[in-house]
Amino acid sequence: MTSHLHWTAVCAIDEIVPDTGVCALVNGLQVAIFHVAGRGGQLFAIDNYDPHACVAVLSRGLVGNLGERTVVASPLYKHHFDLETGQCLEMPEHAVRVFPVRAAEGKVWICA
Repeated sequence: MTSHLHWTAVCAIDEIVPDTGVCALVNGLQVAIFHVAGRGGQLFAIDNYDPHACVAVLSRGLVGNLGERTVVASPLYKHHFDLETGQCLEMPEHAVRVFPVRAAEGKVWICA
């Protein structure tokens, strides 16, 4: 349970176009937030930093599915990151952190 952790409102839910991502600075961390329409409007939050390319670009990646996994493809090398686990499918050693995210009061809240 994350009730003892600090939640930060980062934007209005309707400011994220479905099936795209945005980047937010939360407690000094760049967090990529995705609003996935195909999953009932589910939200995901991962590190924005692509560890293979060494740049902060994941929020600009393409959202889609590989089998049962919902992923984002990095815009540089097209590596796929699982939005639920942060695992890089092509290079598991390049996993990214996943952050708790929720929608409440019309806003997106991140716990980082």
